Amino acid sequence: MLEYQPEELKINKDLEGLSLKSIKEHFKLYQGYVKKTNEVQKKIAEADKSEANAVYSYIGELKREETFAVNGMKLHEIYFAHLGGSGEPKGKLMEMIEKDFGSLDSWKEDMIATGLSSRGWAITAFDLKDSRLHNYGADAQNIGAVWSAIPLIAMDVYEHAYFMDHGVDRKSYVESFFKNLDWDFANELVIKYVEPWQIKKNQ
Repeated sequence: MLEYQPEELKINKDLEGLSLKSIKEHFKLYQGYVKKTNEVQKKIAEADKSEANAVYSYIGELKREETFAVNGMKLHEIYFAHLGGSGEPKGKLMEMIEKDFGSLDSWKEDMIATGLSSRGWAITAFDLKDSRLHNYGADAQNIGAVWSAIPLIAMDVYEHAYFMDHGVDRKSYVESFFKNLDWDFANELVIKYVEPWQIKKNQ
């Protein structure tokens, strides 16, 4: 069985509106999700599947918590990888946003509203169903997730992401997030995952 290893934190200084201390504390939570993903998947492999039922079973609880741990690991990997940039929109993703939302301002307005109204995450994702971008909100890592959608920007809006630097002022944290967004990384995700799918679909 594959055992996941935490990715390294590339940030080594305070960002605008996000302190290095806060980021490092937050990163520990991500490392915990990696550890729990490995632990839960090992327990699933060893669990007695014959006891499974819809009321309660050990295997059932493991399966439910697996989605929380795995999504927590994956979304945090995107989150930390695209922090530390200049915040300057550019590249293929910017073009996609302008096409699907009408303008960058419209996308940002919707993304901010998603972040302020969700309890866990605001995610800009390319949905394979309609071949366009959506801003999806999630109240937890495994509540609100949309299948067959590729996350390109993942904004953590749990309190742990901002409370140390912003207190209860989530809106100021959201603005700081955009100021530090690394669009180069987000565009790498488009090139790696979205463009090959588009080429294959159009063949």
